[in-house]
Amino acid sequence: MGYLRFLRANAPWLAAGVLLAFLSSFGQTFFIAVFAGEIRAEFGLSHGAWGLIYTAGTGASALAMLFAGVLTDRFRARALGAAVLVLLAGACLFMAAVPALWALPVAIFLLRFAGQGMTSHIALVAMARWFVATRGRALSTATMGFAAGEAFLPLIFVSLLVAADWRTLWVVAAAVALAGIPLLLALLRRERLPAAMAESSMSLGMGAAHWTRVGAFRHWLFWCMVPALLGPAAFNTAFFFQQVHLAEVKGWRHLDLVALFPVYTGTSVAAMLLSGWALDRFGTARLMPWFQLPMVAAFLLLAAAPTPALALPGLVFMALTTGANATLPNAFWAEFYGTRHLGAIKAMAAAVMVLGSAIGPGVTGTLIDAGIGIETQFVGIAGYFLVASALMAYGVTRAARSLPPRPA
Repeated sequence: MGYLRFLRANAPWLAAGVLLAFLSSFGQTFFIAVFAGEIRAEFGLSHGAWGLIYTAGTGASALAMLFAGVLTDRFRARALGAAVLVLLAGACLFMAAVPALWALPVAIFLLRFAGQGMTSHIALVAMARWFVATRGRALSTATMGFAAGEAFLPLIFVSLLVAADWRTLWVVAAAVALAGIPLLLALLRRERLPAAMAESSMSLGMGAAHWTRVGAFRHWLFWCMVPALLGPAAFNTAFFFQQVHLAEVKGWRHLDLVALFPVYTGTSVAAMLLSGWALDRFGTARLMPWFQLPMVAAFLLLAAAPTPALALPGLVFMALTTGANATLPNAFWAEFYGTRHLGAIKAMAAAVMVLGSAIGPGVTGTLIDAGIGIETQFVGIAGYFLVASALMAYGVTRAARSLPPRPA
């Protein structure tokens, strides 16, 4: 009942977060990868060439996030969100009309920057700033928008590809993004102002200080976190990006693989809600060291699975980390570095994660072209998560000693 009262009391702001998270799907890899086969066929691209194009566009969007992400510290989510959704719709239309190979990296840049980058950034910064004692519940609720996009959009659009041209479906995506603008404006007509909230519910970070982006960048904890920031972004992205290739290697129908995604999403939603509750109860310091360990089991199981049914446990383990990853890291920045400059600090972290999502497809595609199979790569990825978790555990445990008392 406590959670239901929380939802009722904060419904407009939480719904706005869900909406923005859902609409960011059009710039997320799990959606773009639905069209990988059609794009590669139309432009004559190998797996490696397509991966490098994706890496270039996504890497450029990571750089842009360093500059654009700070806008969440200066503008209302209502106005900034509407402007970014216009940009996202334009990016979808550009992808629908992309005339030649030279324009493809530009289309990827626009989709990744407007969708994965800014739309999701606005949603998550707003939740982390507007809510303090209930930050975990707010983040886990808003990030269900990501889960809904992952669960339904690939299945819907893969099915539509049977009857419709891939370019036409990008026009549909643009229309959906534009349709979200009036809904966002209606939900946030009584928006919680960042400046006002900053004064009334300011959270301090380590050493009871308000950390700036430069201070966070120079602090050793940030660099302990970088491998953990890169990991899920790089290798979740690589999994969804290479979904068509993985199905081919395994001898599965693509639709059979995509049909597993709702189970993945359901598990991810459960992990989001559980991690949100645990975050409010225990804080990020006690949870962060452990939440990426399920990825080790996930990639080992996916490497070995001979059928889609036997790949399902691997997707379940991946979803446990994915769900927690939607809440814990976003709360981590507010808890360890404070909220006064949260937009700028979170933009830096978002740039690292976007960079990771650029690295994953490029590296896996290049290795595929070099003859290193995706299943072999998955075993190496499992080892990466072991190392990243150990480094994160060391950094978070040591830094937690300087945190101020948590709010009651």
